[in-house]
Amino acid sequence: MNQRIAVMDLGTNTFHLLIADKTGNGFAEILHLTEAVKLGEGGMKGGLIKAKAFERGIKTMELFAEKIRLKEAWQVRAIATSAIRSTKNGQDFVNEVKNKTGIAIEVIDGLKEAQYIYQGVKAAGALSAEKALILDIGGGSVEFILCDEQQIFWKQSFEIGVQRLRQLFHQTDPITTGNKIKLNQYLEEQLQILFLSVKNQDISQLIGSAGSFETYAEMIEVEKGNLFDIHQIKTYNFLIDDFNKIAIWLQYSSHQERLAKKSIIPLRVDMIVVASLVTVFIMQKLKIEKLSMTTYSLKEGVLAEADC
Repeated sequence: MNQRIAVMDLGTNTFHLLIADKTGNGFAEILHLTEAVKLGEGGMKGGLIKAKAFERGIKTMELFAEKIRLKEAWQVRAIATSAIRSTKNGQDFVNEVKNKTGIAIEVIDGLKEAQYIYQGVKAAGALSAEKALILDIGGGSVEFILCDEQQIFWKQSFEIGVQRLRQLFHQTDPITTGNKIKLNQYLEEQLQILFLSVKNQDISQLIGSAGSFETYAEMIEVEKGNLFDIHQIKTYNFLIDDFNKIAIWLQYSSHQERLAKKSIIPLRVDMIVVASLVTVFIMQKLKIEKLSMTTYSLKEGVLAEADC
């Protein structure tokens, strides 16, 4: 029986396609594509996916459909998150993809998104018996999951992803001190339920789920002169001094300085600044002193639950 599965994670900034064969102890990757669709370009002002972004999304889905056909995946899952679920023309996008490719997109809410992220992080072997807080920083939304390797104790999604935060607070480069203060005040207000929910919890570490955390790791290792391929790892443990050094550099960097760093992929050149500020804010606010990451996230979580 064919156990080849195609999973698509259709986010606000990037569309991912993962094609893999299910195995007895996980999966064997066949193809992994990441396309910078930038569906949320412009911060989704007016609650709309802009025409050019809409068209980029359709073309990417047509490309994905062709790859899936060539690789002969038996089961196909396409999961849409913040940009598509929160826009007025998100359903139009879903309908057009169905008409042009035959792919049926599942639009999930933030809690389901958090559930899949947990399953992905768990599949990477990043969890233990100690309580951890998973942080997934997306373009449209940010997910928090308080958990251990056995269960989720609390989870929530907030529509404060880096595409939205950048639109609000990072209009000049480098980001101004005033806007850093405003961003922290905004996070303080928006995340009250998080702070109440994890109060008095003994959180051993913050675990970053893919995305910006991959960039932090690459920047650190490249700065040290190490050969480093993010695609060859599942998990990574940060030395806090290393992370703090990178975070401070990002806060004072210009667009051109970030662009010159080979360790920062073009898609993240402008998003990584507010992502680093969010990460630092959470660690300081919750007094978490250990930071790790995993390259597994939503798509691996969907794959983990696939029934073949």
